[in-house]
Amino acid sequence: MFSRRWHHCPLLLVVHLLISSSTATAGKVPAIIVFGDSTVDAGNNNFIPTVAKSNFPPYGRDFDGGIATGRFSNGRLVTDLLSEAFGLSSSVPAYLDTSYTMDELAAGVSFASGGTGLDDLTAEIPSVISLRQQLEYFMEYKEKLKTAKGESLANEIIAEALYIFSIGTNDFIVNYFVLPIRPAQYAAPEYVTYLIGLADEAIRDLYDLGGRKIVFSGLAPFGCIPSARTLNHDEPGECNEEYNQLARKFNAELQQTLRKLNDDLDGAQLVYSETYGPVASIVANPSEYGFENVEQGCCGTGLIETSVLCGFDQAFTCQDANKYVFFDSVHPSERTYKIVANEILNKALRVFL
Repeated sequence: MFSRRWHHCPLLLVVHLLISSSTATAGKVPAIIVFGDSTVDAGNNNFIPTVAKSNFPPYGRDFDGGIATGRFSNGRLVTDLLSEAFGLSSSVPAYLDTSYTMDELAAGVSFASGGTGLDDLTAEIPSVISLRQQLEYFMEYKEKLKTAKGESLANEIIAEALYIFSIGTNDFIVNYFVLPIRPAQYAAPEYVTYLIGLADEAIRDLYDLGGRKIVFSGLAPFGCIPSARTLNHDEPGECNEEYNQLARKFNAELQQTLRKLNDDLDGAQLVYSETYGPVASIVANPSEYGFENVEQGCCGTGLIETSVLCGFDQAFTCQDANKYVFFDSVHPSERTYKIVANEILNKALRVFL
């Protein structure tokens, strides 16, 4: 069926706002349903043959019970924090984890897969779950939900659920700037437009499947992640401004597309979720947010390690991840995610409160 288609806020205040919002919004959104990449993968990659995994220490060391669930961070992700704020579970389950019941998945589920992208080719590189496949899993989920809850309640959950997309960075850092295929077909700005077309088609597909409340996250300044700084040959250790410029272009075109889709799709509520500004503010002023290190990840040397490489360098992993903006060389720490989640909750998601 598918076509080819921040602001300055102390941590304690962030947590307080999230907890307070949980009481205020409980019941208004029956489920949070997630599509995307490693920023929102709750452990789906644990169950597929790929090297893009994080189900081992030091990942998850600050998660409840110190469990490495397959989340690419030391603790919870933005979607987990938002789920709790909406009065739902404190963490969003991974769809492929069969230890969860349909009753649990009915209140939230993540189809996301670390390493994937909007472009199918991006998912093929590390052999992970493409966005197309994630939407097919959602079709399967809908049928299971009807069996478990009855058609009427299942349809209500699907219609009222909050759908979150967080995807796009890997299309650049895993695909476009690594392999020769897409650069031979598209100049970088043209590739951005190609990706936005795929985002448009994915949203339309989800709408056809019953999704109405849809949030699509913009890209963070991925030119400032530690690995991008390390590999910045022109200015070693500095943010890669070419990458950040593409992130800003992607975000601008995404916002235009969401505005058009709001006009085109009857009954849909499509919202852009800003992440570039909050992360850029933290990167520019880390001490104002209580961070001590923005240039390195907590894991290993902090320069290049992510996924399996983090497991090799545990002896060098930092003692306190709360002092680090990034947990590994690509992914934010839980503390950074808390700041971003607060920003999203109090701005982008206000329409759903």
